[in-house]
Amino acid sequence: MEALYLGCLVGGVLFALISVVFGDWIGDALGGVFDAVSLEFLQPIVLAGMVTVFGGAGILIERYAGLPSVWSLSASILCALFSGILLYFGYVKPMRGSENSVGYSIKDLTGKIGEVTVPVPEKGYGEVLVSMGGSGNTLHTAFSFDGEWIPAGVRVVVIDIADGTLGVSELEKKEEGLE
Repeated sequence: MEALYLGCLVGGVLFALISVVFGDWIGDALGGVFDAVSLEFLQPIVLAGMVTVFGGAGILIERYAGLPSVWSLSASILCALFSGILLYFGYVKPMRGSENSVGYSIKDLTGKIGEVTVPVPEKGYGEVLVSMGGSGNTLHTAFSFDGEWIPAGVRVVVIDIADGTLGVSELEKKEEGLE
C-alpha cells in the first residue's frame, strides 16, 4: 500500500511542478479541454491536489497511526476529499468569480449617458466623457446626432456610433424662456 501512496504523492508533486513551469504551454496545447468539464469540482488542480494529499496522508497514517490497511486507506480517502473541498471552495471557486474584464466594445456605449467636455458644433466634432460603471470613465470624439450645437457641461446620451465616433444628443433639452 505504501508504494501506492508514494506514487500518488510523487505524481502530485510532479504535476504541480510541471504545471507551474509549463502550465500555459500545456493549456494552449490541450486547447481548453478542461474548460468543457461541466462539474467544476473535477478541475485538474482539485484532482491533482486530492491525489497528492491522498498519497501524503496515506504514508503518514500507514507509518505512524498503526491502523489496519483498510482503515488507513479510508482515512486517506477522507483526507483527500476534505482537501479537495477546501481547495475548491477556498481557491478555485473564488478565482472563477474574479475573472472580470474591464474591456468594452464601442458598441456597448449606445444608450450610455455622458457629459460634453469639448463643445460639439452643429457640423464637426467635440468630445464626450462617458462613465463605464465599475471600469471608470472614457473620453470619445463625438458629433451632434441632431445637428445642433451642444455646449460643454451638458449631459448627453449616445444615440449612434459611426466610424468610431459617438453620435450624441442632449439628454434634457431646456425650454427657452423658462429659466
